[in-house]
Amino acid sequence: MFPRNPRTTIPMKPLFAAPLSWRRRCHGNQEVHPFQVPLLHSGFRSSAFGEAEMPSDTLWEIAKAEVEKKEISENGGDGIEVCEKSVFFIGSKNGGKTTIILRCLDRDEPPKPTLALEYTYGRRAKGHNTPKDIAHFWELGGGTSLLDLITIPITNETLRTFSLVLVLDLSRPNDLWPTMESLLQITKTHVDKLIVKLGKTNAKAASEMRQKMWSNMQKDHPDRELIDPFPIPLVIIGSKYDIFQDFDSEKRKIICKTLRFVSHYYGASLMFASKSEALLLKIRGVINQLAFGIDKSKSISVDQNKPLFIPAGLDSLSQIGSPPLSENDLGQLHAQTPMDLWKKVYEKVFPPKSASTSKETRDPARDPQYAESEVDEMRAQKDQELEQYKKNSSKSWKQIEFDS
Repeated sequence: MFPRNPRTTIPMKPLFAAPLSWRRRCHGNQEVHPFQVPLLHSGFRSSAFGEAEMPSDTLWEIAKAEVEKKEISENGGDGIEVCEKSVFFIGSKNGGKTTIILRCLDRDEPPKPTLALEYTYGRRAKGHNTPKDIAHFWELGGGTSLLDLITIPITNETLRTFSLVLVLDLSRPNDLWPTMESLLQITKTHVDKLIVKLGKTNAKAASEMRQKMWSNMQKDHPDRELIDPFPIPLVIIGSKYDIFQDFDSEKRKIICKTLRFVSHYYGASLMFASKSEALLLKIRGVINQLAFGIDKSKSISVDQNKPLFIPAGLDSLSQIGSPPLSENDLGQLHAQTPMDLWKKVYEKVFPPKSASTSKETRDPARDPQYAESEVDEMRAQKDQELEQYKKNSSKSWKQIEFDS
């Protein structure tokens, strides 16, 4: 063995770069857990005096540069980048959000109840030998019981490529307006705050977002001064049309006209869905347009006796008409805005459930959708034991008072 020379010995510690930050990927309910990988430097350079000097590049950085160089050469030097967009599904509880997502992703599997906030993704190739675009699909479960979770997927980083899909259960018209109002208000408030925050650091990007809000509305549209576009692309889907079509014609008329007004006011697309394969294909086309930028359909259907299909910007207040009430009834309604007037008209026919009823459904622990017999039985047993303990404790304190 040769004697160790401290002046020419290479220290081992600098050979390892700092570990990579981990990335978490979710696919359905499967999750790849975070891990860390130390990266070995590609080599070293000995100096005449002192310890070896290490290069700045790691093997990972060198490999990454090689891959990027190869991709650019394969794409003809165009430098094509992978496009990533996000689509957020919110809406009525058990309204069919998961079914729509699975259909869009061509996954033949039975839908499962959504627990809180769930994530999956899809990929689509632009062409031969080109990188696949990625679409991130988020879904909020529980209807309006988990409103705080809306702020999680919509961030400063995802804001400019984010779209919203509101799914409303047409078979439960009394819940329709409260669900729609709560979810849209919370989301709009959050997005507006993010745009204001973005404007402080990137005024150009914030301005582009505000201009994009009007992209679906023609400059010469007669209603341009009367609407307030949603800050991010919005699609409203009325689900369970197969049940809705059996409603009384007057009730269907009120629901259709109300949803048309709300959609038009927010610059959103409106369409109805059911188990029909033809309708699901239409919905899939619209979602693919949000997720991958595929050309959107130009077809339109405004007949209330058929499933509505109205792309953003193609409706008008003159075609929608006034709220379906007599002039005397309309005169008795005191509304500050057109939206408030439509709300009062709708809730006159479909009054929302009482506050106490809706409050009970806000506790996920009591939601039958998440029932687990063994856990629920044990919880009931522990609740009984707790009540018995409280009674015994109360008796003990009373006995002490009597003794004293």
